[in-house]
Amino acid sequence: MLILAADTSGRHGSIALARCGPEAACRVVEVVPLDGGTFSAQLVPQIAALLAKHDFSKQDIDGFAVVSGPGSFTGLRIGIAAIKALAEVLAKPIAAVSLLEAMAVSGRSQGKVMAVLDAGRGDVYAGEYDVNGHGAHLVGERLLTRSELMQSGVGWTVVTTDRSLVEAALGATLQVEEVEFPRSDAIARLGWQKILAGETVLPAELDANYIRRSSEIFSKGSS
Repeated sequence: MLILAADTSGRHGSIALARCGPEAACRVVEVVPLDGGTFSAQLVPQIAALLAKHDFSKQDIDGFAVVSGPGSFTGLRIGIAAIKALAEVLAKPIAAVSLLEAMAVSGRSQGKVMAVLDAGRGDVYAGEYDVNGHGAHLVGERLLTRSELMQSGVGWTVVTTDRSLVEAALGATLQVEEVEFPRSDAIARLGWQKILAGETVLPAELDANYIRRSSEIFSKGSS
């Protein structure tokens, strides 16, 4: 099965093609980086170029995985709109993947894992997961201030890509693990697991999970 994954949630996005089998294993064909700020111009041409480079057409795609949040309001909309359009035309399944879930399963930590991303304005996006060898069970995702994080993170392993959050968590004597930012190949693997489990969404139902309330996004501007 050929899976196309896309992440346009932040400054630097990516797309990936992966060959995935019935046992949830995926072999990455290629990951292509995308520069933030130009997603609207780059995304569709880059998808077409990636497929052509490996002698595929869009009809060869068996499923899609897309980061649904959290992240940039504009960036998320662009990625989701492109995947919705392709999936609708091709009648293929979509798996919506949380960037926080991808972070939670990317490290060594298991059990109670809190994945954290800087949300700007002194806030963080926090996703609480019960992580085991088979994946991650969502407990909840929410927006916290940095000071709230230092209280809410007690009893959890805080997983983050942000060095400043690592230092702050260590200063608050929290258990913390620094991980690399997940690429689209990780999104493809998670997406394929969701497709196998039947955790898919129809194109009309696919939407972004900003975590911030929409009133905050529009009153203060998107990041």
